[in-house]
Amino acid sequence: MNRAKDWLLQAEKDLEMAGIAREAGRHEWACFAAQQAAEKAVKALHLRLGQEAWGHLIARLLRELPLEVPQELVEKARYLDGLYIPTRYPDAFPEGPSAEHYGPLQSEEALRYAGEILGFVRAQMA
Repeated sequence: MNRAKDWLLQAEKDLEMAGIAREAGRHEWACFAAQQAAEKAVKALHLRLGQEAWGHLIARLLRELPLEVPQELVEKARYLDGLYIPTRYPDAFPEGPSAEHYGPLQSEEALRYAGEILGFVRAQMA
């Protein structure tokens, strides 16, 4: 059974939650949810293409697709990759919890980049 649609639906829900977190001022959580949305979307595309995908690096997952991916999208994925760990752990920075290190600028960019990756995946899966 191919679960690609389930992965894409969860990616869309994660992106929606990222927006809710952003509106609530939880920018670190918005950034992490955006990263998760993009990761799950790319994994959905791998599944649709009959491939297994492992790991959390979206840029690598994009490069491993058997189709042409715009380099600009890979670069945006690299930005999101940098949000995977430090948005969640209170000791990711020399001082202060991660919530103090992310604000509206970062969450806006994370949501935009994740949205672009989801758009690419949707187009490929259509």
